[in-house]
Amino acid sequence: MIPARINQRVIADRLSWIDRMLFEIRSLPLSTFDAFMQDKRNIWSAESCLRRSLEALLDIGRHILAKAYGRGVTEYKEIARALRENGVLDAECARIMEVLAGYRNRMVHFYQEISTEELYKICKEDLDDIDRVRNRLADWVQAHQDLVDKTL
Repeated sequence: MIPARINQRVIADRLSWIDRMLFEIRSLPLSTFDAFMQDKRNIWSAESCLRRSLEALLDIGRHILAKAYGRGVTEYKEIARALRENGVLDAECARIMEVLAGYRNRMVHFYQEISTEELYKICKEDLDDIDRVRNRLADWVQAHQDLVDKTL
């Protein structure tokens, strides 16, 4: 794979997607588990928005690696490690992203193992982890504008 320029539209689209999905999760009744469970559709909304936000986050990482470094990555957890190796993420953000990648894989491949209580807890307590990695990736792209293709 040959390095190219990061597509500004791809990055902006995925960042916007993450923001929208997290907004939707945060608009759910998360004050208590009972409130969350009053409408069973909250479970499916939370699951879908969480999975989509994680996939968009990982798409940004994969795009940066492919375009800025010419590095193709196939495994989601490998994205976090490669971003750390290339100085895009610090060790702590890479660790968080690796955990998020693992959770995304569980959501897709072992969905039957994720309890409603676990999903609720993540939506109530752990969305800041997604924000933290999202913001770090956005900051890195902003700081490396020489690598960004701004044409539409």
